[in-house]
Amino acid sequence: MKGTNLGEFEEVVLLTIASLMDEAYSVNIVDEIEKVTGRATKLGVVHAVLRRLEDKGYISSDLGEPTRERGGRRKRFFKISHAGKVSLLKAREQRDQLWSTIPDVVFEGLI
Repeated sequence: MKGTNLGEFEEVVLLTIASLMDEAYSVNIVDEIEKVTGRATKLGVVHAVLRRLEDKGYISSDLGEPTRERGGRRKRFFKISHAGKVSLLKAREQRDQLWSTIPDVVFEGLI
């Protein structure tokens, strides 16, 4: 089973790619994760996760056109694959199933 389940940060990165759609490139992914989670995120860590997700077949990437702002360099854009979508749905179903088994008393006074 190792290698097929999403780790917590892999799931966050994959969800971010899905939400950014056509604007999912590494710097944008880092910025969005920090904005949504409030958690400082290193670009190198995101790059490692992107490679893992691509190796698992959960994302694909393509190079965009060179831009002047980037000194003629091209951005690598990421897109969620069918397998990535299935993996996210599976993770969500598992979490929902676990949440549904928690007795209300556990969160009494908090909700």
